[in-house]
Amino acid sequence: MKIFTVVLSSLRPVRFLIVAFTCALLLLSSAVPAFAISSPQSDPKDATTQLLGTQREADEVAKEPPPGLKEVQKKSNEGLNEVQGAADIEKQKRPDNSQGATSVRDEVENFLGKVTGNK
Repeated sequence: MKIFTVVLSSLRPVRFLIVAFTCALLLLSSAVPAFAISSPQSDPKDATTQLLGTQREADEVAKEPPPGLKEVQKKSNEGLNEVQGAADIEKQKRPDNSQGATSVRDEVENFLGKVTGNK
């Protein structure tokens, strides 16, 4: 118990700084989700159209008996997979469309180089 009181008495001069830092941290952590408002918004009509098409296909498949292996393989070879088909294929990252992308390591090295003045 004596150790606890010694620690508390030694923290007394910096107590205000600890409280101020904690309050600032709470304020900033609650404000971070507000930054998502400025992100680009997608068109709700596009998503609805895609969902309706997917729902229509699911209803058609549900009315029929389960598809065979050949049919499933044929359908899945048309795009990314059987369900998604080729929808949003241009938005997904693949090795063939990300050859010019920089890695996280390169980005960090560039940033540190700019900060330290080496680049």
